[in-house]
Amino acid sequence: MNKRRRVVITGIGAMTPLGLTMKETWEGLLAGRSGIAEITQFDASDLPVRIAGELKGFKAREYINFKEARRMSRCSQVAVATAQAALADAGLSLPLADEEERVGVLIGSGAGGLDRAIEGVDIFRAKGLARVNPFILTSSMVNMPSHHVSHWAGAKGPISTVVAACATGTQAVGEASEFIRRGAADVMICGGVEAMIHFAAIVGFCAMRALSTRNDEPERASRPFDADRDGFVFSEGGAIFVLEALEHAQTRGAHIRAEVLGHASSSDAFHVAQPDPEGMGASRAMQWALDDADLPPSAIGYINAHGSSTPISDPIETKAIKRTFGDYAYEIPISSTKSMIGHPMGGAGAIEAAACALTVEQGIIHPTINLETPDPECDLDYVPEGARKADVRVALSNSFGLGGQNACLVLGRFEE
Repeated sequence: MNKRRRVVITGIGAMTPLGLTMKETWEGLLAGRSGIAEITQFDASDLPVRIAGELKGFKAREYINFKEARRMSRCSQVAVATAQAALADAGLSLPLADEEERVGVLIGSGAGGLDRAIEGVDIFRAKGLARVNPFILTSSMVNMPSHHVSHWAGAKGPISTVVAACATGTQAVGEASEFIRRGAADVMICGGVEAMIHFAAIVGFCAMRALSTRNDEPERASRPFDADRDGFVFSEGGAIFVLEALEHAQTRGAHIRAEVLGHASSSDAFHVAQPDPEGMGASRAMQWALDDADLPPSAIGYINAHGSSTPISDPIETKAIKRTFGDYAYEIPISSTKSMIGHPMGGAGAIEAAACALTVEQGIIHPTINLETPDPECDLDYVPEGARKADVRVALSNSFGLGGQNACLVLGRFEE
């Protein structure tokens, strides 16, 4: 009999192109609204891609002391602001008093504050060393979101960082749950964030020919599983969770949104940018996550797909789902959050896990928008018609990233 500690979600915070709160984001997802628009953070007029999913109206000074904010990358600023919302949602007040050593932090990012490092080089070349911010180096490091959240919250327990490209946010939640399972922490503040809408990132993905060039119709550019998709839409944002050991949450009378039932990761060991064409790595991650949750495939009532809208990955994910679930794959509703928020890389999986948590809690599935011309190779139920009410007790969240990194998370409705 499985004696490991149960891990539950008691708080969720999110910032996405649909809104600066989880409430706004969830409402936007259910309404089928796109958050994609023209890039405003730099002049993209000479690039083949001029659209992205930005955090509209985000101002760090509304959440963080101005002096401290100057020492952070935008990625860390988003992490702290989102963590504030997650702890408020969980009903945890700061400082954490006697429990500070039992509260850990694990926040992932794909690129961290790389933009700050590039900025430092540009300032040095234009104005000299004296004008370079001395915190450029530390603010660019990928572990800084975890540091800043730990410092802000006074969390003195375990601290770590996951860097796994597009699988980062999903794997971060799964790995954070392990700290609680094995008794190293009672509470974990965890998730994934990304804020890298920067000239260098767009240029890099343009060179890979990975991005949609549907500049005249930004809101229709991200179209997972559609025959006319032409690439993903780069975006920013993230989600932060408060995970707790079940007994800890119950002792303080916390509202439990969902339970982390299982997780897993796998490697394609195939190619730096292309997924295994047979979907074997993705299928392994799904199966291992089910095994970790001790659940049969038939227990899954909803899949939040990686669904990135690239010509190559969507059919492979479809194939991997069929490989894992057999004929039952045709009965599972599947949707792509990225159809509305684009792809915030390291933040994507965490946002999608948040959508899964609300799906099992509220019994409603958000749609996949822009699926207008079905791709014959993508023939599953992607919920294209709008939000759908469904009694989903267990959901699976998929994230498959550059470097062949796959991560899956199984979330369930909490039951005594």
